[in-house]
Amino acid sequence: MKTQSSAIAGSAIAVSAPESAPGAVSGPASGPASGATVEAVHDAAARGGSRTGGLGTLLAALGVVAFSLTFPATAWGLEGFGPWALVSVRSVLAALIAGGCLLVLRVAPPARRHWAGLAVVAAGVVVGFPLLTTLALRTSTTAHAAVVVGLLPLTTALLSALRMGTRPSRTFWAAALAGAAAVVAFTVQQSGGALTGADLYLFGALLVCAAGYTEGGRLARVMPGWQVIGWALVFCLPLTVPAAALALAHEPVRLTAHSVAGLMWVAAGSQFLGLVVWYRGMAAIGIPKASQLQLAQPLLTLVWSVLLLGEHLTPAAPLTAAAVLVCIAVTQRARG
Repeated sequence: MKTQSSAIAGSAIAVSAPESAPGAVSGPASGPASGATVEAVHDAAARGGSRTGGLGTLLAALGVVAFSLTFPATAWGLEGFGPWALVSVRSVLAALIAGGCLLVLRVAPPARRHWAGLAVVAAGVVVGFPLLTTLALRTSTTAHAAVVVGLLPLTTALLSALRMGTRPSRTFWAAALAGAAAVVAFTVQQSGGALTGADLYLFGALLVCAAGYTEGGRLARVMPGWQVIGWALVFCLPLTVPAAALALAHEPVRLTAHSVAGLMWVAAGSQFLGLVVWYRGMAAIGIPKASQLQLAQPLLTLVWSVLLLGEHLTPAAPLTAAAVLVCIAVTQRARG
């Protein structure tokens, strides 16, 4: 928080400096000089905002890449672990990584006013989404499960508008709806168009994850993103440790290269590192715009499914990818 305060103070000094220039204090400012000074300040602010937006977009995109590996890694993990063991153990491992970082850096516990928001993050992205999608992947392919991610950007943008009062433009909403429709149409076609019992798990995961993303993005504006997910993971330890012990005692475990690699990725990559850069990116460019970058996630997931799981894609994949990239570009440039 001290670093953040210093940054804010630095920005205030930089902006107020032109006001203390001799021409601005000693008398009426001349038109050309004053206009040039103000224009220079505005240009500097615009360049700073552009750099921040570019970095935020890059961080959010890295989060999307990390998340795109979650379903294939979960499928690998299920080769050697039961669903309850996989979810609880991944949360415990991620909490140990996050807790170690918090201890080493001597980070103070979050203020009590943030506990409710952290509880929503924990329920959505630490427990709810991993558990529901893992249960779904017992009977669903990764291609079919990608329907959830196809709708997640739009759902997150809607919850953000309700929770935080954001008001993206009509162009944004039109592009978001078009992108969601393209992804859903492709993934449903890819899975044969049939609905399964796993869909109840998938739609439940969609709702809780969107809530966790929205609340985490809000909190990432007042504390570093890695601390948001870090404290959410640590707060879940009283639940996840007993759950892991119970699940490991009742579900068979078969350690293989795939199952261990899958577990390690969903714990370190999806559950911690991916969310660190994702929340920081959302704080920088806004929840609605960051969420639309996830339109590319189902397509990336399907690519990983081909490479890692041997699944097959239809010829519609390149066309859908092009449509989604156009929609992402529009949402990133849309006002609001």
